[in-house]
Amino acid sequence: MRLVLSWLREFVDVKASAGEIAEKIGLRGFEVASIEPLDGGDAVIDFEITANRPDCLSVLGLAREVATAYDLPIAPPSTDPGARVRLATLPAGASDRIAVSVHDDDLCPRYAAAVADVMAASSPAWMASRLVAADVRPISPIVDITNYVNLEIGQPMHAFDHAALAGAEIHVRRARKGETITTLDGVARTLDPEMLVIADRDRAQAVAGIMGGAASEVSARTGTVVFESAYFKPASVRRTSRRLGLKTEASTRFERGADIGAQAMAIQRAVALMEQIGAGRPSGPIVDCYPRPREPKSIHLRRERLALVLGVPVPNSDVVRILCRLGLEVAPSADGWDATAPTFRVDLLREADLIEEVGRHYGFDKLEATFPVMTQPAPPPDPRIPRDQLVRRLLTAAGLSEAVTFGFIEANAAELFIPAATERTQSPQSTHPSTSSGRALMVSPSNHAGFAFDRLVRIANPLSAKFDTLRPSLLPGLVDAVAHNRRHGRRDVRLFEIGTRFAPEGETRSVALAWTGGAAGDHWSGGAREVDFFDVKGAVEHLCDVLEVPARFEGVRAPFLVTGQAASVVVADGAERDATIGLVGQVTPAVADARGLPGQDRVLVAELNLDLLARARVAVSDAARPLPRQPFVVRDLSIVVPGALPAEIIRGTILAAGRSLPAPLAAFSFFDRYQGKGVPDGAVSLSIRLTFQAADRTLTDAEVQRSVETILAALVREHNAVQR
Repeated sequence: MRLVLSWLREFVDVKASAGEIAEKIGLRGFEVASIEPLDGGDAVIDFEITANRPDCLSVLGLAREVATAYDLPIAPPSTDPGARVRLATLPAGASDRIAVSVHDDDLCPRYAAAVADVMAASSPAWMASRLVAADVRPISPIVDITNYVNLEIGQPMHAFDHAALAGAEIHVRRARKGETITTLDGVARTLDPEMLVIADRDRAQAVAGIMGGAASEVSARTGTVVFESAYFKPASVRRTSRRLGLKTEASTRFERGADIGAQAMAIQRAVALMEQIGAGRPSGPIVDCYPRPREPKSIHLRRERLALVLGVPVPNSDVVRILCRLGLEVAPSADGWDATAPTFRVDLLREADLIEEVGRHYGFDKLEATFPVMTQPAPPPDPRIPRDQLVRRLLTAAGLSEAVTFGFIEANAAELFIPAATERTQSPQSTHPSTSSGRALMVSPSNHAGFAFDRLVRIANPLSAKFDTLRPSLLPGLVDAVAHNRRHGRRDVRLFEIGTRFAPEGETRSVALAWTGGAAGDHWSGGAREVDFFDVKGAVEHLCDVLEVPARFEGVRAPFLVTGQAASVVVADGAERDATIGLVGQVTPAVADARGLPGQDRVLVAELNLDLLARARVAVSDAARPLPRQPFVVRDLSIVVPGALPAEIIRGTILAAGRSLPAPLAAFSFFDRYQGKGVPDGAVSLSIRLTFQAADRTLTDAEVQRSVETILAALVREHNAVQR
């Protein structure tokens, strides 16, 4: 809002300079964009007005702030002949020259109109110079008057050529389906029934609250005008403005919330200016359609609450002075004050709003510099915060960089990552020692990362087609981020994101990884290799270990992951046993190509449900234990088993057999996998290292041998294993 200093002084007799005013009002919540000097010692202060203060998109609104800041009286517009800002005295009632009908008083609660005869004149220099200083182009006396009133008191107005209104009628109604109008900017626009229009007997003549129509534009040949001053529902104006792609000074004010009490005053001011510059005279009363008058809002302000929130007691006299200067009516009560908010203060809704007003003008600089004494302990922090910090620290240490992508994505990207139900099958790499299962599970809403996202959540009013859907997964955004980096020449891309994903049932917190390029950074010793499934699986395993969640991996088939290079992450023990908490796998070439990745790129991804991980945590004792004093014994065992046998099943068999052995089984691991000469087709040779150790004695060779034979017998019995 560009405030002309001389214009301000018509309302408030303030002697301070433009710089002093800007500094004082800036401390009260209005950012100062610039101060521009004008000829004759005048100046323009450009204020940035927040969306909740539409009343300050006017000289009068800012004058109230200045009057309060300097404790000066304000000279409001008045019908008094000696008033600085004079209003014309006009009766209210029916007019024989214009008939007004409001057909939708929900979208237009108040509509006022008045007829005036036009006389030949030109806009005076003082009016034109103020409009130019406020960044408004002078056009003609009538149009300049409506723009002047808009800037002065914040009420948008419009003037129709009376002769162009068929039947001398005004109908405030919804647009008809397919109805068109050519607006003042010369653009033909198609309307829909959600839009409000100002029409005559035959057709729409203006888009309500936004712009008038060219057919009834005021011109040099206009002999009679109809002044319009109305209040339109903010949501309706905002929606229509967005759909038409049309933003105006009027729509800016209406969509934030205009003053429903200023319509008649705006017409009175316009007529007074018309008479003052000799541009015309009124012809009849103001037709004011206001079927359901709104009562001003009453708000109770407690003295103790004011002191508690601000942290300092404010003298009663200052409270009353500040609120009254701002235009409120204040009455004392037993524990504070009862205030009545004027209709132009649409932001005053509750007690906290009044406390803010008192605090702004009492001076935040007067508040104590120390914190008040705490009367109760601080609430514990949200457990999700340290959890996310731990995950972030771990993945950063693993060499990944954090990404932040949009929560709104395009539907085409989201649909690529929606799982589809498929049949169970066998994984071709099921007996790899680093995999845990070869069963390809059916991906469904109940088992994908612990959260349903088979249905998308669409945005009702998207800014564009690129942002029309709430993301059901973090993977679409991460894969697009990988593609962006690859297009800009990055070979190795390792990204992770912690964020929220959405489904019709609600939202959940998750972490996702995307990795392409080298498994590790380049090194002079060479030996670089490309990232594979097991690198990402290892990162997921490490994450589950740190979060104290026992996990296992089961082969899975998903439409966006390569078959045989995909697994679901399943809780292995505890209250959430067998719950699916995530997915890990390689993105299919088709999906990678659809998101703009080079065809030869191998992109590995993973996603885990952090909320389910928190519930699946199995507490581990952190008590210190003494180091073993007895020696351990290591035995290696090589067996041949079917290639389709899941490694997780072999692990389970060894663990089951190891529960009752002469020599306690302390640990075991797979250290070699071989297929080739000497191994039958369809089989695989696995080498297993068994570690035995007792806490209370030294093991004998006989005990160890019997234990190895027991484990081997279990493998032969359960899986037809053959010792090599």
